[in-house]
Amino acid sequence: MRGYLVFLILSSIFLYYILHGILWRESSSWLRVIEMRRPPMMLSCSLKPAFESLLSYRGIYPFLCTSDLNAIAAFQESDKIALPYGVKKSVHYFQLALSRLQSCDLFPETDKVPCKKCIVVGNGAVLKNKTLGEKIDSYDVIIRINDGPVRGYEEDVGTKTTFRIFYPESVFTNPEDHDPDSVVILTVFKSYDLMWLGDLLDGNTPDISHFWKKPALNLIYKTEKIRILDPIITRIAAYDLLHFPTSFPKKEKPKHPTTGIIAITLAFYICHEVHLAGFKYNFTDKSGPLHYYGNTTMFMMSTNEYHNITAEQIFLKNIIEKNFVTDLTQD
Repeated sequence: MRGYLVFLILSSIFLYYILHGILWRESSSWLRVIEMRRPPMMLSCSLKPAFESLLSYRGIYPFLCTSDLNAIAAFQESDKIALPYGVKKSVHYFQLALSRLQSCDLFPETDKVPCKKCIVVGNGAVLKNKTLGEKIDSYDVIIRINDGPVRGYEEDVGTKTTFRIFYPESVFTNPEDHDPDSVVILTVFKSYDLMWLGDLLDGNTPDISHFWKKPALNLIYKTEKIRILDPIITRIAAYDLLHFPTSFPKKEKPKHPTTGIIAITLAFYICHEVHLAGFKYNFTDKSGPLHYYGNTTMFMMSTNEYHNITAEQIFLKNIIEKNFVTDLTQD
């Protein structure tokens, strides 16, 4: 009897390893298929980026592609998390919006630059009179935020834009601000953002009753230049970089990363070296300018209930002091 039990135990162990090996090979094969479906992200770089220790996830492709939306969402467990950091209950809206776009490419096939050096340009008033325009234009990748203008501010902020991250309430609507060479990236916070995009691409007037500020009612960008950011990028910014809690008390408004921190997170996944400009603010002067453009004052930032500015400033200070990034506007 004892020998029979030993035989069963050894057989079970043997069967376990056989099945484990098969499943591992199938899983690895499945992941390779998923990777093959996605456009090439960037040429491999043998050098490690300075900020590598910040990346708890590897190989994240930043844009959603309609062909493998469900598979990627399941793999990242985004299908278990509701917007704004997942796709749960919103897959249908993502699919509809993605079906109207023509590409999810990161860089064009003609781009052969490995180990990209990137700059994320914030909208802070610190950029005024710094004459960094020519320096900013020299980077391989230039990421801008929301509706921070270039036209009229070229000497301080440059002229080129590779990517511009936006949400419906912050996108350019004036054709004079259109840059035909830039790719615009929609950061989705609610399903209505996707419905808004779909309506505009279909030539319909979107329902604007669910937005905190009137969103754009026209798009000045061609569909081949529009991308949708994978919510995992925003999730990484919130939980891994800013260390936000996964839930907030009912009486407290949930805090989300600013578009600037999301842009920096994106840069960590597509660049080898990341520099910053325009992320320094004077919080002691509430009447001082917030942006390098317009008349908005610092008071607006200090009263914002949707962002944790303190947490973001601590994060920025940390990555600058550790030389993970270089800040061109740091004293």
